[in-house]
Amino acid sequence: MSEQAPEREVLIRRYAAGDITWHELRERGFEDYVEVLGALGEFGLRPPIAAMEGPNLAARERGRAIIREALRARP
Repeated sequence: MSEQAPEREVLIRRYAAGDITWHELRERGFEDYVEVLGALGEFGLRPPIAAMEGPNLAARERGRAIIREALRARP
């Protein structure tokens, strides 16, 4: 385990808790989201769920509805 490993674990745990953003992870050395997903899995964590608020709320609700319908249509 490298010297950076404890710091990276703290960052991943903060990300999972919603304390920091993907943008902040990129600024601190994470190069792609696959790396973040792998680290979340390694620590038994899940990606944070974005709050249902803000200017893109309607688009996110439409996206969720489309996914919901696609899942219902599966055999």
